[in-house]
Amino acid sequence: MKTRSFNLTTEPWLKVISLADNQEKTVSLIELFENAQSYRELSGEMRSQDLAILRFLLAILTTVYSRFDPKGEPYPWLKLDKDSLKDIEKVDEDDQLIRRQISKDLLNTWKQLYGQNGEGHFTKIVTTYLRRYNQRFDLFGESPFYQVGERDYNRLVPTNKQISGSEGPGKVAIKQMNRQISESGNKPSLFSPKTPEFKNQLKLDELTRWLISYENYSGVTDKTKINMSAKYSVSSGWLYKLNPVYATGDNLFQTLMLNLILINQNRTNRPYTPQKPVWEYSVAQYISKREKMLQPDNLAELYTVWSRMLHINWSKNGDPTIFSAGLPMFDSAAAFIEPMTTWRVRKEDGKHVPAEKRLSTMGTAMWRNFGQYVPLETDNHESEKAKPGIVKWLKQLKEADGIPQKTRLTLASADLIRDDNAASQMPAAEIFDDMQIDADVLFDEDPSAAQKWPDRIEDMIVLTQKIGSDYWRFAANIGRLRNVDDRSFANKMIAEFYDGLNVPFKNWLRSLNNIDDRDTQSNDWKKKLKDYVQEVADEVIQSSSPRDMTGFVDVNGVIDKNKGLVNIFTINNQFRTQVFRDMG
Repeated sequence: MKTRSFNLTTEPWLKVISLADNQEKTVSLIELFENAQSYRELSGEMRSQDLAILRFLLAILTTVYSRFDPKGEPYPWLKLDKDSLKDIEKVDEDDQLIRRQISKDLLNTWKQLYGQNGEGHFTKIVTTYLRRYNQRFDLFGESPFYQVGERDYNRLVPTNKQISGSEGPGKVAIKQMNRQISESGNKPSLFSPKTPEFKNQLKLDELTRWLISYENYSGVTDKTKINMSAKYSVSSGWLYKLNPVYATGDNLFQTLMLNLILINQNRTNRPYTPQKPVWEYSVAQYISKREKMLQPDNLAELYTVWSRMLHINWSKNGDPTIFSAGLPMFDSAAAFIEPMTTWRVRKEDGKHVPAEKRLSTMGTAMWRNFGQYVPLETDNHESEKAKPGIVKWLKQLKEADGIPQKTRLTLASADLIRDDNAASQMPAAEIFDDMQIDADVLFDEDPSAAQKWPDRIEDMIVLTQKIGSDYWRFAANIGRLRNVDDRSFANKMIAEFYDGLNVPFKNWLRSLNNIDDRDTQSNDWKKKLKDYVQEVADEVIQSSSPRDMTGFVDVNGVIDKNKGLVNIFTINNQFRTQVFRDMG
């Protein structure tokens, strides 16, 4: 019987959009890296899946180019094993001269790869590395991709959770791994693109994409856990815990390069970190390390972190039975090794943890939280430390002339939002957002703090949100006037208010450049905002009823502190007066 194989290095499984004809095609790992400059972007089933796969691809590139220069030569300060291609000696980073050389070499590698205006390409050393580890990238075989064998699985789980062939507890249906369906055997999904009879069917290329995605976005419904002396709770996937942010370019090569962080952003006095992707571990080594619940200290390990230990049993007909055991997850507090997230302060202990979008906040656009992404003059040490690592990296590239001053940077977010059920954490929605801004605006070096663009932009956002608060109160008063739930009415209207501002503000942000007069451009936004506010308020007035116009005497002083007559016109006048004051 022929041994079954589906090797990701040579078999097509990655969906991309071709730049030449805008058509979707499916390519292998080697083909993708050899032709990344010819593809517009990844094109999987979901944006969040594309992000999980982007991080997987970055794990490969980070591993390769932290060890080899573009010509495929090991760095002189690094000793590599010729067989495994791993670094085998600790780098002496206590020597300041060596540290400088490391930073210089890694940055030069990035710049040589990126080329003039991002017109470069990846080099043959990536293919060499993939061929060396090709057995670990096969969906089948003795060391199947992102899986463990049955013997390892049974060795690591309790006796009553062990399996035999396709029989045993801890099964995960394909419809649970497919995040477009994401339903258990008991509860149907709220959104599902497949009819019931096809929900548990996937081709090998699609299964591979969902395998990577599931490790990043798994919920917490698993009943099987690995054996550990210490108790632990089953955790959701790491990427599921983030409010993601990453950079995108004009093609897939640029997107990969802009997110390819070769110099340690977490420890500035240690520019080099040995990369340890999951496929360079044996199963025993990897599970042993995960049992210690230590935060990864390198990006390749972080980008390939498992939330589940999976085993796939294949029937004679080629149908998979998937078994899953939950793994312990490291604490997210101060996990600044993660470059693709915004941060929040945890109330319990004051530590920084990755921010998350919830169903209640999923309508808040990226630009409204501009200061969470971008360094500001008003930042203290703690808030500066909590800016996304990818933004710090882009700043380092700009300062080193790795990217041209006029480069249009796009910060994007693809987020899979979980439901509010802590016992399952099933996907409830997916959102995508972005904002575009010139590099010399994002990292303005004007010596005058008052003239720096990021702070001016933040000032305009603060003003916009202040006007938004005025509009919310205006809407709440309209709700009271109409004798409906004022908070619900105001929340609905404020959501529409900001939806109408998203495109104008993003267009204004994209239009800025570093030779603009800051006052002129700031006043331009103020005018746009003022005109918009007047327009939406007029729409409310025009839709008013005779009852709105008649109004009532506010005997309790809720709307009018003087307890006088209130109607649509007095409420509108009150609103316009407040806006006039706040606009200055």
